[in-house]
Amino acid sequence: MKTVLTDQEPVLELMPVRGAGEITLGEWLEDWLEYVIRPNREDTTYYGYQSIVRNHAIPAMGRVPLAQLDPMRIQAYYSWLRMEKGLSANTVHKHHILLHTALKTAFRQGLLEENPVDRVEAPRQAPPRQSYYDSAQLRALLRAARGHRLELVIRLAASLGLRRSEICGLRWENVDLEGEIIYVRDVLTTAGGSVVAKQPKTPHSIRKLGVAGLKDLQALLRKERMRQMECAMSREDWVDSGYVIVRGNGAHTSPNQVSYDFHRFLEKKGLPLVTLHGLRHTFASLANSAHVPLLDIGKALGHKDCAITGKVYTHIFDQTHQEVISSVAACISGRKGRRAALKT
Repeated sequence: MKTVLTDQEPVLELMPVRGAGEITLGEWLEDWLEYVIRPNREDTTYYGYQSIVRNHAIPAMGRVPLAQLDPMRIQAYYSWLRMEKGLSANTVHKHHILLHTALKTAFRQGLLEENPVDRVEAPRQAPPRQSYYDSAQLRALLRAARGHRLELVIRLAASLGLRRSEICGLRWENVDLEGEIIYVRDVLTTAGGSVVAKQPKTPHSIRKLGVAGLKDLQALLRKERMRQMECAMSREDWVDSGYVIVRGNGAHTSPNQVSYDFHRFLEKKGLPLVTLHGLRHTFASLANSAHVPLLDIGKALGHKDCAITGKVYTHIFDQTHQEVISSVAACISGRKGRRAALKT
């Protein structure tokens, strides 16, 4: 579909109407991306879907007429992704969701009598394996980062549990050092090789975090703010982007570049490898160890409710279950449990 400009009003020029026997899966997926996904989803979602469609689905099944697409062919596609392409079970599940969504649209538009994905065995999802630091490892990381250009990035991730997109998207206008509050209102993410500024994905991710007890973090923020102000006055090449985390010339930075730099830093220092998101998990783990209620942990992390927090961090929070069982056992035997001992 395209808009044709005339002297009168714009006229929509429609593609020729075709049936499922005349259109291939590849043609349908391209049309679905262009006319359904691009206008209605975030750019990051569009480019993620586009990558799956053009790098895998079309090369494998693109020439198959839509009407001839059957469950066995789709099932074979999933096996090909796992066995030949070496994709993880969770990644193959994303392909399954995409195909189901795209063909559901084709069904609603009368191109298919049914959605063949409904009769396919869905790829099994593997539980996520998330790495994080314990308190001793985190202290070692903070010591190693002292004075390094990544120190502020590491502090924001570990002390506040911010996502890397939230760290890169943090603007000075949302840092209230006098009121000791940081507002999470913007993120920077990547889409199609470009850095995109936008609001957080859900309203619950927009939040304010008190930093009154984080004097080291406040000092780092003041130091970086002063450095950027001095650069703005003394350097002609300086770009006053307004972001807290910037490149050497003051321009905004890419989340992918920050992740890469952090990985290289850990390798150079000989520290256990963990992602920036792993520092967010570290924040959650330490909060849980300090017996902070699950609801409060979820609010700090920007989750919709504590059910999401519990689901994401089940394996991290398993130690709490052991503490509860040990405390009950201590009560039965007449000994003080750990929780009771902590209160006395």
